[in-house]
Amino acid sequence: MSVNDTPYNQRTVLLLGEQAVAHLEQCHVVVVGVGGVGSYTVEMLARSGIGQLTIIDADVVAASNINRQLPALTTTIGQEKVLVMKRRILEINPNCQVSAIARYITVDDVAPLLRQMSPDFVVDAIDSVAPKIELLAQCHAQGIPVISSMGAGGRIDPTKVQYADIANTHGDGLARVVRQRLRRRGISKGIPVVFSTEEARQSALMHTTEMEGKISSFGTVAWLPATFGMMLAAYVVNQLTSQSAIEQK
Repeated sequence: MSVNDTPYNQRTVLLLGEQAVAHLEQCHVVVVGVGGVGSYTVEMLARSGIGQLTIIDADVVAASNINRQLPALTTTIGQEKVLVMKRRILEINPNCQVSAIARYITVDDVAPLLRQMSPDFVVDAIDSVAPKIELLAQCHAQGIPVISSMGAGGRIDPTKVQYADIANTHGDGLARVVRQRLRRRGISKGIPVVFSTEEARQSALMHTTEMEGKISSFGTVAWLPATFGMMLAAYVVNQLTSQSAIEQK
């Protein structure tokens, strides 16, 4: 079947071209974390025609997620987020190959999982620091293209969200920790990220025991995590549809 016979992505073909869209159908993208940021990344990748998606998250939908997360509805509370998102992806593109992994990724899991999956691109939308660092370090070591989300919580201004190399981030506590720990692994640059130059509102900080490996969280609004997630997806699609990427596939 020609990509032009697929109604849902005809407008994408019109903009990016048939060769680019056909290439996206052959690509495998892994998204780790499908909360406020990652769920929007997954949705944009699905609507862009990525042919294979692996989504990884151990969490279930909570009522407190409804203000910002795509899988969170009053009817999905208590359900595993990756399974809700898998159903959603397949309702967008039934031909997409979706692997939904409902588990917390530990430091020891990362390297073997990446070798097993051999993805074309990885999106890091993890909230917990240790597995986040390990994922970025292993992608760097294995030569797998990756982009990472820094902190979206505690902020309200979408015009302050931008791309940068991790070395050039500032004003973000999570980015600072990531920079420091990656340097200990011998990585000082070369990791693209999405971050905000807006200072997080400390009055919105709360302590939490809801998530493994995470002890605090910020209040959030609907549009900031969505902005982060869409920018992550845009970066992936633009990189995968560059002429050099198509020729290498």
